Amino acid sequence: MEDVIVIGAGPAGLALGACLNAEGLSPLILEREACVGSAWHRHYRRLALHTDKKRSSLPGLPFPDDAPRYVPRTQVVAYLERYAEAFDLQPRFGAEVAKAEPSEGGWQVTLSSGETLASRALVFATGVSETPHFATWPGLETFPGPVIHSRAYRAPGDLPGERVLVVGFGNSGGELAIDLSEAGRKVDIAVRSPVNLLPKELFGRPIGNWEVLQRIFPYRVADAITAPILRWKMGNYARFGLRKSEKGPIAQVREDGRIPLIDLGTLDLIRRGRIKVRPGLSRIEGALVTFDDDTSAQYDAILLATGYTVDLRPILGPMPNVLDDTGRPLTSGEELAPGLWFCSYHTVPNGQLREISRQAPVIARAVAGHLAPHAA
Repeated sequence: MEDVIVIGAGPAGLALGACLNAEGLSPLILEREACVGSAWHRHYRRLALHTDKKRSSLPGLPFPDDAPRYVPRTQVVAYLERYAEAFDLQPRFGAEVAKAEPSEGGWQVTLSSGETLASRALVFATGVSETPHFATWPGLETFPGPVIHSRAYRAPGDLPGERVLVVGFGNSGGELAIDLSEAGRKVDIAVRSPVNLLPKELFGRPIGNWEVLQRIFPYRVADAITAPILRWKMGNYARFGLRKSEKGPIAQVREDGRIPLIDLGTLDLIRRGRIKVRPGLSRIEGALVTFDDDTSAQYDAILLATGYTVDLRPILGPMPNVLDDTGRPLTSGEELAPGLWFCSYHTVPNGQLREISRQAPVIARAVAGHLAPHAA
């Protein structure tokens, strides 16, 4: 029987591996893909961290001094590979978990191959970006061009044609609209909900570094303090068709689980008319897309930047005291059932990597405490 099994060899799984090692444990890390950090391997090419490197490293290993402040995707991949090597983490690749259930003395994990493994503790670390959310609208099946999710997008060449509709105004949607516009495409972006826009930096400091306000004040008070500064910095973007959220950016994350858009240049392209803002989609008739305000336009391709879902019920089954009614863990970083933890399954204002670096040591200590009676 294993002491602890960690599911996933992305940033969370690797951080847990290092922290569990530091507690004197030897975790078995299971990864369904053939490499560590598989999600970072397949992300779009221009992606870079939106948080600065000093606040994005995993426990025990900073990013290299010569890495840029906002580390690009390829260097994140190299960092994760170096992290696994530095802490002698050797995940078992090609090991897809099909089922996990309580058993006598711990947990039984069944792989898609049919093999079963037993452990005294189990930690899920598969991340918040594993299952793409595919939105749909009446008539979508009649659209003649490609319709792809941002997970499948690498570069503008993936989408042929001149006119592209980007659906969604999260960080991926905003950045991919830039990517397509810079490649000469005519880009519209459909924005259904009210939004919060944040600058990448404020007074020369990365926006994530202002989290000190959240530690001093209740989050709604922190939002109120920063609101005048953000209005000064970002301007009145409602005049471009974007509706300002009534909630502040931190409240939007805490209460709705929605990350504000960190503006990398999207707003400037909207101001200049290079990107046109549209409301939510109503229906699709062939190449013609009609929006909620009854305006219409024709497009050659549609890019769905509609986010991701987390649903662990296919593996764990219905567990009302562990998972909510969508299959997401009720909390991250805490023991939700005897010997069962989840690492970083909820969006946070200051980046998932920073949250992983906070949760992994806490979980590792709790796992060690859980296993102590067995060791004795």
